[in-house]
Amino acid sequence: MGKSCPSRDYPRVMDQHRKIRVLQAIRQGLIGGGESHVLSLVSALDRDRFEPVVLSFTEGPMIDRLREMGVSHHVIPSTRAFDPSTWKTVKQLIEDEGIDIVHAHGSRAASNLLLPAKWSKRPMIYTIHGWSFHDDQPRVQKQLRIWSERLLTSASAANIAVSASNRDTGTKHFSGFKADVVNNGIDRRIFDPSRQFPDVRKELGISPDKTVVGFIARMTLQKDPQTLILAFAELLRTQRDIVLLMVGDGELKAEVVELARSLGIEHAVVFQPFRTDVPALLQAMDIYCLPSLWEGLPIGLLEAMAMGKAVVATATDGTKEIVRHGGNGVIVPEKNPAALAAALATLHLNPENRNFLQRAARATIEDRFSQESMARQIEDIYLRIVSRQPSKQHERNNARI
Repeated sequence: MGKSCPSRDYPRVMDQHRKIRVLQAIRQGLIGGGESHVLSLVSALDRDRFEPVVLSFTEGPMIDRLREMGVSHHVIPSTRAFDPSTWKTVKQLIEDEGIDIVHAHGSRAASNLLLPAKWSKRPMIYTIHGWSFHDDQPRVQKQLRIWSERLLTSASAANIAVSASNRDTGTKHFSGFKADVVNNGIDRRIFDPSRQFPDVRKELGISPDKTVVGFIARMTLQKDPQTLILAFAELLRTQRDIVLLMVGDGELKAEVVELARSLGIEHAVVFQPFRTDVPALLQAMDIYCLPSLWEGLPIGLLEAMAMGKAVVATATDGTKEIVRHGGNGVIVPEKNPAALAAALATLHLNPENRNFLQRAARATIEDRFSQESMARQIEDIYLRIVSRQPSKQHERNNARI
């Protein structure tokens, strides 16, 4: 585990002279949407009022970044949801760290914080970064996940949905469901296109006169990288001077690389493993593509827009809350290589339109998706939850009655 502090009596929440300690829990230490959200949140929290402690259930680059930031962090190894082997250790961590509020990000983390938080008598907040159930799942699997999400949301002191569509899905499936909608926010100091970055094009041997289409995401079913490869193969039948840069790892990586080879387009596709220099990668791109099948509120898309990239994305619920077709990006149907290829060709051949969308994308982030706004809204939820917690003296007085 990382740094810790001496055990404290709980609750201390009514003491106005000390910080509220919040345990931020996430399923893994790899950098994805939820993990980027946690890093942004702990970076932007008001440290005069709140003290974050981060729990991850795997090691990874997020842990390295927390160490650099000087944020207290812990790893309790597990890759399972509802893993009883972790619960005693998690409860001990909550108590040893003097945690006031448990904030679980995603269903897997929430499933392993629910009982430890209850046993420790700490309120749990659950942020929904997209639901774990989807229409393309087998019926039994989907029903089990709906049941588990109902359990997690009903037992939480508050629910946070990163998009209005996530909130509406919860309202549709769960009686009495309520959630605050708090959109993900981006640190514009990091994702700032006016900064100087290492030349990724030069590093990767990509000519400055090429149009670069970029994909930075986990290569999983959700992100549907195969459709992007199929679309790019179709695009190359009529277009030249265009390159696809795909950055990320995942269970579909080998399949995607083989698909590019079998289609004879490997000469025009550059594969890179997971990298932490995301702003520099985005700076090297002209068009960012996200062909997902579902999304909560995609942070990768927000980062690309913050860097002033023209974006092409599929019509998933969370994405449609960010991208206005033709206004600040392009929306295409899911699993439709022909439509995706046509959209990419249009932006490749029309630099003026591409530049317009790039400017509009950056303005969207400045207007609606700042890290600071996200943090202030979540802080308000913390204070609301804290105000409901009785003081230790109040508990003692009640015990005498």
